[in-house]
Amino acid sequence: MTDDPTDPLEFLRQSQGDPQALGQVWQRYRERLRRLVRLRMDRRLQGRIGASDVLQDAFVEFASRVEEYVRQPDMPFFLWLRFLTGQRLQLLHRHHLGAQMRDAGREVSLHRGAMPQATSVSLAAQLLGRFTSVTQAVQRAEMQLILQEAINGMDPIDREIVALRHFEELSNEETAQVLGIKASAASSRHVRALKRLRDALRNTRGFFEQERE
Repeated sequence: MTDDPTDPLEFLRQSQGDPQALGQVWQRYRERLRRLVRLRMDRRLQGRIGASDVLQDAFVEFASRVEEYVRQPDMPFFLWLRFLTGQRLQLLHRHHLGAQMRDAGREVSLHRGAMPQATSVSLAAQLLGRFTSVTQAVQRAEMQLILQEAINGMDPIDREIVALRHFEELSNEETAQVLGIKASAASSRHVRALKRLRDALRNTRGFFEQERE
């Protein structure tokens, strides 16, 4: 058996359920899955549940279902791991928040089922970290509020595309498959979403400053 899980499906087939091999494959994708959890975990759960708790539950699910997946892989391997992790996070939300969960109508109905949405607060905070050179706390707070307003006004699918492309770092093809839309539609909606965010902050000093230098 090869020691390099470059092709995780073939690696898992050859490993025949070996626990060490399962851990090796999981470790390769752990940080990407951690970003998913941090982005989508409800802020009310912070301090009560850690990303590692979610990932531990997801790994148990992965280990119990991997033989089924290897027999009939119905989606790309990482998207399958993402799906399992999202399911665990959703169950934890329901268990700990129950009726306090955000209105289900605000969740994006994804091709593979609902997943906790990335809030405008989370998206705005992370966008500021990626696309600005602002250091003053007051100016950052002002920008974050403007960004949150712009994000809240976006179509739910466009908002989800920003989360998938920029924070979960999915490819355009992966994003299209997750959302159940054509790759060309995912690409055009991504461009439109970024333009909306840029327009919202076009006259705000400091935003995209690094890009203009």
